[in-house]
Amino acid sequence: MTVKATDDASRVDDSFHVFDTTLRDGAQREGINLTVADKLTIARHLDEFGVGFIEGGWPGANPRDTEFFARAQQEITFRNAQLVAFGATRRAGGVAAEDPQVKALVASGAPVVTIVAKSHDKHVERALRTTLDENVEMVRDTVAFLREQGRRVFVDCEHFFDGYRANPEYAKAVVRAAHGAGADVVVLCDTNGGMLPAQIQAVVATVAADTGARLGIHAQDDTGCAVANTLAAVDAGATHVQCTANGYGERVGNANLFPVVAALELKYGKQVLPEGALREMTRISHAIAEVVNLTPSTHEPYVGVSAFAHKAGLHASAIKVDPDLYQHIDPDLVGNRLRMLVSDMAGRASIELKGKELGIDLGDDRELVGRVVERVKERELRGYSYEAADASFELLLRTEVDGKVPRFFRTESWRAIIEDRPDGTHANEATVKLWAKGERIVATAEGNGPVNALDRALRVALERIHPQLAKLELVDYKVRILEGVHGTESTTRVLVSTTDGTGEWSTVGVGENVIAASWQALEDAYTYGLLRAGVEPTD
Repeated sequence: MTVKATDDASRVDDSFHVFDTTLRDGAQREGINLTVADKLTIARHLDEFGVGFIEGGWPGANPRDTEFFARAQQEITFRNAQLVAFGATRRAGGVAAEDPQVKALVASGAPVVTIVAKSHDKHVERALRTTLDENVEMVRDTVAFLREQGRRVFVDCEHFFDGYRANPEYAKAVVRAAHGAGADVVVLCDTNGGMLPAQIQAVVATVAADTGARLGIHAQDDTGCAVANTLAAVDAGATHVQCTANGYGERVGNANLFPVVAALELKYGKQVLPEGALREMTRISHAIAEVVNLTPSTHEPYVGVSAFAHKAGLHASAIKVDPDLYQHIDPDLVGNRLRMLVSDMAGRASIELKGKELGIDLGDDRELVGRVVERVKERELRGYSYEAADASFELLLRTEVDGKVPRFFRTESWRAIIEDRPDGTHANEATVKLWAKGERIVATAEGNGPVNALDRALRVALERIHPQLAKLELVDYKVRILEGVHGTESTTRVLVSTTDGTGEWSTVGVGENVIAASWQALEDAYTYGLLRAGVEPTD
């Protein structure tokens, strides 16, 4: 049984490997529980990105991974990657050819197999409960058998750096055994994640010189150095890097695939992906985050939405002259984009660049720009936050440019009622009274909370006149209590995220209570949604 692949499955030169273990090691992160369908989807994304190897799991160890390998053979045609099965050396005292889990690796049909081997003498004696010599023979026998079965073999030396510190000669003996038996790559694993870059570099360089083996690196991120440790290993001669998408993994995670690959391509000048694939990096990162159902980190290097976001006025002034002055790369190289944030730190350049980003030409009207700057600072002093609410800022900007608020309706009044019933349940009802296209409209609706009831009532009132609003959906809602004299009298800020199915925008409201602040944010959300739909303001 073989996994389908094109004849040029390794489009990038085999002299350097990008090896992804999201489907195995990454899946060990707390909060991730992948179905077989999830794993197949992620495998397609990774192959599209252009990694050379995708470790799919441990066939034979659990039914889900066994099913994954069977379905991958039938459902995926890999264009760039080769599928890798993960397992362990044979058991002590046995023979690899007769070991059930070793045979399961062959039965998986994967063209490449990674086996984990003990390289720390204390782990051999205490965990495997065998002799150091027998452990070396287990490595040699398992690699040789898999090679006889036509499989390419990588060996992960577990706890290698801790083992090297305790007994360097034995750790190197395991590397020599794997290499001598035919392993293509011997991977040095910082399993506990406790090493630092200088230590990694020194050990990798020494082991490479003393054993002659082709070396790889597998780094956990417990010291926050996994990416740096991976690159340090490359500096020392490693030509195989093991990573996970978005750094997913046990405890605090693994070396993050995306900054490692970006550094290799953009800083080291190594082409480790197919031509043009790096520009898909941000999209692939976010797509995988959606599959695992974790919110993408906004501040992740290269691919985070804040990776190229600029807030300080000093930065904006320089970027207006030359974006490279405050950016280490062009964000387009990794599929990201420059973003200007508007806040009380904004200067004229920030406003001008943000207007350009939004498609609003401010020309050379210094008085207008100055007025917007002061308006932003005044409102942020009252609790508004425009860096997180682009839609509300655009409405403010349009108001200053056009000299009037873009309106589709005028609110006469609104109210929300919470009814506490004797049986312990609650009822939430809202009524809004407004004017639209010269018509007075009164609408009432119930909801699962007062804000939800207001949202529904506003929708009921406006949908007949503006049917475009039927597409709108509130997708996120955040409340923050700002400083005040007393806790219950503090100013409240609400951020609302809305989508029309093709795009998403955020609006902000500030008030003496959460419902008043929510109403402001909802008004802005509906107003902006109608502007996006191309509706002309009427009031």
